[in-house]
Order: sequence, then C-alpha cells, then structure tokens
Amino acid sequence: MGVLGGLLGAGTAAHAAKPEPWQMTFQPAATGIMEQIVWFERYTLWFIVPITLFVMVLLAWVMIRYRASANPVPSKTSHNTAVEIVWTVGPVVILLFLAIPSFQLLTAQYSPEEPKLTIKATGYQWYWGYEYQAGEAPVSFDSVLLKDADRPTLGKEDREAFPYLLAVDNEMVVPVNTTVRLLVTGADVIHSFSMPAFGVKMDAVTGRSNETWFKAEKEGLYYGQCSQICGKDHAYMPIAIHVVSQQQYDTWFAAAGKDLPGAYKALTAKIDADKNVNVAGN
Repeated sequence: MGVLGGLLGAGTAAHAAKPEPWQMTFQPAATGIMEQIVWFERYTLWFIVPITLFVMVLLAWVMIRYRASANPVPSKTSHNTAVEIVWTVGPVVILLFLAIPSFQLLTAQYSPEEPKLTIKATGYQWYWGYEYQAGEAPVSFDSVLLKDADRPTLGKEDREAFPYLLAVDNEMVVPVNTTVRLLVTGADVIHSFSMPAFGVKMDAVTGRSNETWFKAEKEGLYYGQCSQICGKDHAYMPIAIHVVSQQQYDTWFAAAGKDLPGAYKALTAKIDADKNVNVAGN
C-alpha cells in the first residue's frame, strides 16, 4: 500500500480528492454531476459579485449624499414609478437566469443511467457499513477510521495518500465509468453520506432508505465525511471510495466475499504492478 500511496500522490494526484489546508474551492470533480455543480457555482458568481458591489456602492452613496449634514431638508418623495419597475423586473430577470440552469442541474441529479451496481451504506455511531447487492457471494464490511497503530499492518503509512482522520481500514471499491446506485440509511441516529468530489450528499435516516447515485470517471482515492452531527465522534467518521478499473474491481469482488483482507492486498499488488510497468515504460 505504500507504493499505492506514491502512485496516488505523484502519478494521479488530480484524481485523488481530499480536503486541503485553506481550501476555498471545491475538490476536483470526479463525476459529470460534480462538473455541472462546479460550473453552476462559477456561473452564479457572475450575478452575486456585481449585485453585492452594486448594493455596497448604493449604500455608500446614500449614506454620504443624504446624511444629515449634507441634506438638512429631507426629501418627502413617497413614490417613483421607474424605480418600482426596475427593482421588480430586474430581480425577476436575474432569478430566471439562475432558475433555468438550476432546474437543469436538479433534473440531471435525479435522472441517472441504469445502475450496474447497487451498494447499501449504513451509518453507525461512528463508522460506515457497506453491503454490495450483487453476485452470489455477499460482500459486506465495516469501514472504520484508520488508527495510526494499524498503518504498518495495512500498508497505509503514506499520509499523503491516506491522510490523518480521513483514511479508513476498508475503502468502498467501485469500478470506473460505472453508474452506482447508493442506498443510504442509518442504524441509530441521523448521519449523512457526503462525497464532495462526486457531488453526492444524502442523509442516513434510521428506518428509511434514501437513494442517490454516482458515476466516477477518474480512478483514484476519494475522501468524504459524515456531514450530519451525530454525537461525540462525529468528526471521526470518514468516507473513502477507491475507484479502480473494471478488471481490478472484478478481481477484488470475486475474492472479497471469502477473504476481504486478501482481496485488498491483491488489489494493491495489481496497482503496484501496473505502476512499475508505467515507470519502466517512461
């Protein structure tokens, strides 16, 4: 896993998303939906920034122009038709320009392709449980915050690839360019499954199954966290998704039902071998 860390940290850094110190922008988009969310955020700034500046300038002008010392006799104007029309029609037009792409984005979020894989994610205090609803051999496991003492055993000593308070012992593994249906629920209190690079955020409510989906288009490791305050260890409930090739996923899934630790080791060995071949080719 140490070599995997080097691979993710050097060769595909843009494809492995996690929070960065002093980060002010979104994480690099790994799905088409997230790319649309990033576009929409930048699009709205073309309206938000001018409106904010306009209001600030207008307030400053009013405070200076109509202060008591400069305007001892206040105006008694109570109505202005032109102003009424402008401040009614203007916001309506702006809202239309915001509403149309917003509805298009919502439509895309709720119009997934036919899913090829269904995974159930259950939130516990304070970890996640995953159940793959595919194949004859059931694959289910818990994903718990990685402890420093376990890093050498699991081969996850590279803190760049497996960051502190974000890395887990068992990542969710999914194939690249595959539509994944995600069923989210809770086992005790309300949690929230959030993966920023995928544009996914869904509450995990006890007794209810909420459905969302994603289609990761770039291989790599992606990190998220529970986004609903759920108790004293809420901050220690990370989410990690490992996106791999279809062949690597098939190999991992075939072995995971019988030997989960061995399946992760085999997956890592395959990635290690591919990296060595790429380095030799360069």
